[in-house]
Amino acid sequence: MTPSDVKATLSFSDGSPSMELPIYKGTIGPDVIDIRKLYAQTGKFTYDPGFLSTASCNSTITYIDGDKGELLYRGYPIEQLAEKCDFLETCYLLLNGELPNQSQRTAFNQLVTHHTMVNEQMQFFLRGFRRDAHPMAIMTGLVGAMSAFYHDSTDVHNPQHREISAIRLIAKMPTLVAMAYKYNVGQPYVYPKNDLSYAGNFMRMMFATPCEEYQQNDVLVRAMDRIFILHADHEQNASTSTVRLCGSSGTNPFAAIAAGVACLWGPAHGGANEAALNMLEDVQKMGGVEKIGEFIRQVKEKNSTVRLMGFGHRVYKNYDPRAKLMRETCHEVLDALGLHDDPIFKLAMALEKIALEDEYFVARKLYPNVDFYSGIVQRAIGIPVSLFTAVFALARTVGWIAQLNEMIGDPEYKIGRPRQLFSGAAPRNVKPISERA
Repeated sequence: MTPSDVKATLSFSDGSPSMELPIYKGTIGPDVIDIRKLYAQTGKFTYDPGFLSTASCNSTITYIDGDKGELLYRGYPIEQLAEKCDFLETCYLLLNGELPNQSQRTAFNQLVTHHTMVNEQMQFFLRGFRRDAHPMAIMTGLVGAMSAFYHDSTDVHNPQHREISAIRLIAKMPTLVAMAYKYNVGQPYVYPKNDLSYAGNFMRMMFATPCEEYQQNDVLVRAMDRIFILHADHEQNASTSTVRLCGSSGTNPFAAIAAGVACLWGPAHGGANEAALNMLEDVQKMGGVEKIGEFIRQVKEKNSTVRLMGFGHRVYKNYDPRAKLMRETCHEVLDALGLHDDPIFKLAMALEKIALEDEYFVARKLYPNVDFYSGIVQRAIGIPVSLFTAVFALARTVGWIAQLNEMIGDPEYKIGRPRQLFSGAAPRNVKPISERA
């Protein structure tokens, strides 16, 4: 963070003295006005609902340029990472700041692989849930419960504790997600195998049964690995900010990540891919591809309650770079499985074509986003819609951990304490109950 020679001057029309505010320049992106001394010097707060114009931290991890459609992990374009690296290399990069060399890659992979099993008692905890519990309800509980099983890595201020809790969370999340799925469908849990890749191990734990030998499909494993890479981090979004705020109290890493899982569950955040598939199911019930024109007409109506899910993005005002990569993967998976004639996938492709060509969508920059394509890919692989957000949480765990560790190591870090614009009742006295209206 480099201070600029230019300063901002804040002046008031009521005669209050003006004040100078420092301006900082990041490596890339907008300059930032430092308002930390604003309240002390003026007795005033700023007002920014949703923090749309507020930098909450100084970070070196992920950068998004929404206008250009650019996403960088530690400076590397997401396109290059998705094509040239696997998920665990990406994890190493996010945690350590640099891509691993061969020996570092081997050591990191072995470390993660040998922490994939979970304490057997977790099965008994899992059995306390109803069989039809939403996987995200289960995951919120399981991740939080890890702090009860791994007492030796719960001190967030201890670097060794943070390191081992990071490895444990990254390694065990696929196991926990697969356990939640198997519990939902009433199948026996499948233990991890150390000779498989991270994504390959997850796929086996999800879909293998004791009845027959599991056959790995390399196209599907690579697709899952790419989903993990594309969702690994995304700057200061709602769930990441939740993890940082939760962690700022000094709580243990497992509790902070559980808070991120809970936030991600929301349909406006991690639940968007689930909402996109549900939308396609609804259009299919209306009549499928033949009724898509009617659906689009309803979306365009000014006061319509019909929403187009899986298109557009809060930050990207250009084509989401993750969506371009996921689109390629989507078509690879559909080709490999021969699913282009599946009604839902035909409908999705028809909707994609309209969105990329229709002036209404192009003018509003409502491009298909990563949630649209990742939902289609996961459905094709066989992952149920209710599990989509849990898979997202699995992938995002490494980003949450990297962000949490960065915050703890920041000498300027303090417990989060947002202010407010209070517009409630002025001070008043309590009346006897007989005098109350």
